[in-house]
Amino acid sequence: MTSSSAMNKRMGRMPILDQVELRVERLRRDTLRIEEEKDSLLSTLDSVKHSDVLAELSECDKDDISRYADRILARAMTVEVVVRTDRDSQQEEALHQVNMYIDQLVMSVHEDAVVAHTRCQTFMNACTSHPDSSAGTDKNFETAILGCTLDDQKRVKKRLQGLMDYFAKLNVTTCL
Repeated sequence: MTSSSAMNKRMGRMPILDQVELRVERLRRDTLRIEEEKDSLLSTLDSVKHSDVLAELSECDKDDISRYADRILARAMTVEVVVRTDRDSQQEEALHQVNMYIDQLVMSVHEDAVVAHTRCQTFMNACTSHPDSSAGTDKNFETAILGCTLDDQKRVKKRLQGLMDYFAKLNVTTCL
């Protein structure tokens, strides 16, 4: 018996279980990628619906584009992608707080995109070990994000990066 198979036997593990575990982790990773792709598509649809280019079109063309975008949006919303992360009550509360901060940020984009972009950068700074020193860090958001699971922290950082990409599409810069 080889040393690794002996170790597996002592630990009560079977190679098939190791293979299944690897497949489960690949499935989780692929599902997260699909979730990110869906978010990107929704962001693109929002960009199209709020594009300055629409102002140059006739009302009829605007209506056609809006209806088409709404049909695509409705179709995209029929896809539900879920990867569940086990959390304790403190982690649930921390994630709730983080989501509230981000929801408020998203709601403020159409009111003042420059201020929203600046705030998004302070949130990003709370998620990284190499923050952009020109924007600072939102300490309340940082406290909340540190209470989240590592998987949640990664997802939040990707979500914020998606918002930063959205700001880039809108040609929004930070106010300093």
